[in-house]
Amino acid sequence: MIRALCIAVAAACLAACASAPLRTPEPPVPWPERRAALQAQEAFALSGRVAVSTPANGFNASLRWRQAGEVSEVSLDGPLGVGGAEIELRGDDLDLRTSRGEHLEGEAAHEALLREVGFPLPLAALRYWLRGVPAPGAAADEVLDEARQRLTRLVQAGWEIDYAAYLDSTARSAGDMALPRRLEVRHGETRVRLVIDRWLP
Repeated sequence: MIRALCIAVAAACLAACASAPLRTPEPPVPWPERRAALQAQEAFALSGRVAVSTPANGFNASLRWRQAGEVSEVSLDGPLGVGGAEIELRGDDLDLRTSRGEHLEGEAAHEALLREVGFPLPLAALRYWLRGVPAPGAAADEVLDEARQRLTRLVQAGWEIDYAAYLDSTARSAGDMALPRRLEVRHGETRVRLVIDRWLP
């Protein structure tokens, strides 16, 4: 009787499996559409970590980035200088506050940031590279993961960007498109490694 019951249960399970429709995965958003959508997105935020290596210097820091239209607010906390920096970029206007209490603007801010970091930060383009797309309006070489319709490598303005991993679990923050999780940005002997822990819409 137990054997008959087991056979009946197995048969019912097989019938349920046979009747359940198989879910086909949604096709990825085509690259031209994905690129245009991410380039057009004017507001986002992220938190993560950054490791910088230059011929003369190197440091690790936590990173917070908030984008609102053309305004980029970047916070670096860690052994940068004596603690960190708060950066605000509005077009070409740069505002820098350091953990030493300095508040610098314009060219003085650019010069101080160059001293702190050791190389000119491509902040205007980085807001796009972080999202896995080239900065609009400038030539770029793109290497595409055809199956997933997203970049694995990008070369733009003399910088090389390699995308090692994407954070699929937060795809909804980019309109159902996965965003980068780990990337490396290189220019000559300068290397910037970024790990993004969290994306916010």
